[in-house]
Amino acid sequence: MSAGDMTADKDLCCCGSDPILCEFCTTNDCCQPTQSMANRIKRRLSLRQVFFICLVFSLPMLYMMVADLPGGHWTAFLLTTPIMLIGGPRFFSSGWAAFKNHKANMDTLITIGTLTAYFYSIYALLAHEHVYFEIAALLIVFILLGQVFEELTKGRASQAVEKLLHLQAKDALVVRGKQEVRIPLADLKVGDVIIVKPGEKIPTDGEIVSGESYVDESLVTGESKPAHKQAGDAVIGASLNTTGAFRFKATKVGGETLLSQIVELVKQAQTSRAPIQKLADSISHYFVPIVLILSIVTFNIWFELVGVPLNIALLYAVAVVVIACPCALGLATPTALMVGVGLGARRGILIKSGEVLEKAKSIKTIVMDKTGTITLGQPVVTDVIGDHDKVLAIAASLEQQSEHPLAKAVLEAAQKLKLDTVKSFKAYEGQGIGGVIGSKKAFVGTADLLHENNITITDETETDWQRLQSEAKTVVGVASGGTLLGLIAIQDAPKASSREAIALLGKQGYETIMLTGDNKATAEAIAKDVGIDRVIAEVMPADKANTITKLQTKSHHVAFVGDGINDAPALATAHLGIAMGSGTDVAIESGDIVLVKNDLLDVARALKLSKKTFGRIKLNLFWAFVYNLAGIPIAAGVFASAGLTLNPALAGLAMAFSSVSVVTSSVLLAKVKI
Repeated sequence: MSAGDMTADKDLCCCGSDPILCEFCTTNDCCQPTQSMANRIKRRLSLRQVFFICLVFSLPMLYMMVADLPGGHWTAFLLTTPIMLIGGPRFFSSGWAAFKNHKANMDTLITIGTLTAYFYSIYALLAHEHVYFEIAALLIVFILLGQVFEELTKGRASQAVEKLLHLQAKDALVVRGKQEVRIPLADLKVGDVIIVKPGEKIPTDGEIVSGESYVDESLVTGESKPAHKQAGDAVIGASLNTTGAFRFKATKVGGETLLSQIVELVKQAQTSRAPIQKLADSISHYFVPIVLILSIVTFNIWFELVGVPLNIALLYAVAVVVIACPCALGLATPTALMVGVGLGARRGILIKSGEVLEKAKSIKTIVMDKTGTITLGQPVVTDVIGDHDKVLAIAASLEQQSEHPLAKAVLEAAQKLKLDTVKSFKAYEGQGIGGVIGSKKAFVGTADLLHENNITITDETETDWQRLQSEAKTVVGVASGGTLLGLIAIQDAPKASSREAIALLGKQGYETIMLTGDNKATAEAIAKDVGIDRVIAEVMPADKANTITKLQTKSHHVAFVGDGINDAPALATAHLGIAMGSGTDVAIESGDIVLVKNDLLDVARALKLSKKTFGRIKLNLFWAFVYNLAGIPIAAGVFASAGLTLNPALAGLAMAFSSVSVVTSSVLLAKVKI
């Protein structure tokens, strides 16, 4: 790909290449845009316009290759010159900018090849010798043709996700006072109550306040089965309401919606650079000067040693320059990355950058949080040992001030009971909570918390505690006035897909570990149920990141799967952080990969997609490099004695279609099943 093409709508890097896909810079720090360059680019014709204009001028040149044109060589000159003036600057400006910065890029080779053929032909025209204007003309046309194909295929890949934005509802029916008013989407505000009827698209993210329906969210999450929604459930903008009618309150609008965040994230990922791209950049950095040297050597051998005429030696030299142009090498990584990231987004798997793909291929161990990752994250009270109402009332009174996931379960179980005011509330990290109810100290928590506060656990209660834990339930003791009143057992059931997902990860060769703050007995019971290999339990939230670090020293590359908010330190510490999404509250900033559907099966799919995408990048790089190596000897005339030679114009055509083949290879990645 030429830098000229890639910069049709953006500024050039200081080295003459595109700031995002710069062939030489390892960072974008040097890529400072200039207003003059931006203005010049905006004034340029589009790629397709340039191609079709050049094509019209070049068609007679094709005839010239087999017969004489009226006007002869002067007609060829008059046809070629507009092509050089209209199509050439796309390459010449980039080649010259690179030269001024002591660089040599792909356009350097195109520039040298076409200008050599053009100016030699002007000399030959005046000297009444054979001219080669058709080589310069057709070379530019063929390369432009390849770029048009690249633009078409890349456009389909890059716009696939962005098209989601155009599928949003155009307006919304909102309640304003006592009236229902239809307003443009841009006028929506957070807090607006919106009415959605059957068959309509949901205008923005929000929470249902009344009514119920089944909503098709496949457009955003990739989940094909419509989800049942009722009061209190979150809905996603641009998803389709199928059956019932409901009202919901807008919680996010504009650029804050899930869909907008997904599109922005995918755009950033598609223009990011995978570390392997540095290899291609390094190859190009040294490859171009080597090709120029080989071209000079080829000319000298044919002209000085073999003794062929100047024009023939020049043809061999130009063919070497053209066939070796590593355009396909520059396309190998960004096109595959673009398609892979887009495919993931359509399946509800958001990959944040190209670097993630390389990290994913080396993962050996997958560590998973329990609550909300392996389990539903919706615990419920299953057993109460002791005076049912009294135990629940004391526990719920304390839990009113707690933000722990188990607190909600206790409060829901005690919603019909009268709760007391709590004074001196205190949370004991990883152990439970305490406070003063009336004049008595009360506690809800682990056995360790009770022992530390001199509360005795009888043998009978200990037996009940162990039994409940063996049933994969989290058990807390409830004490007041120094006496243990009873136990509450809470269970968070595994997700329906957890067993299948963990089995699939095992088949793919990954070691699976559960990392949780829950007690060991409960954690091991759940792990046994879903097939987890190892359990690390009773880990304080602050210590999860340290545990990941220890595992990394033993297991090399570790991925952590957890809630995007609560497990942020562990997600950041792991080699690969995979954040489970939760409807519209996807924590995009937390993980390297975000799973919108909150489905553990997507962990296996994400890792498979990452490997497939990185594998396609390597395949593209291999064939692009092999193509250059195979073509140079033929272009240099090594096999001329066997009748195998390569005209520079045909070399340009072959080089253009090699780029198209790489792009096509990347586009086929979209057909991969994950």
